[in-house]
Amino acid sequence: MTDPLPPGAPAPAASFHRRSPAIAGLLPRLREALADWLRPLGLSEERQEDIVLAGYEAMANSAEHAYHDREPGSIDVRAEALGGRLTVTVTDFGTWLPPASTNGLRGRGLLLIDTLADHSAKVHREDGTTITMTWLLSGN
Repeated sequence: MTDPLPPGAPAPAASFHRRSPAIAGLLPRLREALADWLRPLGLSEERQEDIVLAGYEAMANSAEHAYHDREPGSIDVRAEALGGRLTVTVTDFGTWLPPASTNGLRGRGLLLIDTLADHSAKVHREDGTTITMTWLLSGN
């Protein structure tokens, strides 16, 4: 757990929102913005790393799968820390193809997200996919 904010310091923002083109080279900047938002929330370093890694994996999945063989669209990343929970959602506006066969070296992204988050869900819609990841903040 990090030290509390100094007296008179503004409270950290309870929510985060960024939209970015779904281009792999731009995702590290988005990952860093999420990490920067998390720092003042007082979570353990390990918990912060779990959240950033799971969020980044969801972003990478959207960039790779949602806009396959077409111009990249955008991804929307939102996070909210309220009521003892932290929720991160990654939404794209493309169409995921059925998973291709793998040589065992790829295709573990959703499993990683499921392992790192306390709860996760993926919802495919006609207009895109949303991956929602939730962490309980008590005892972080």
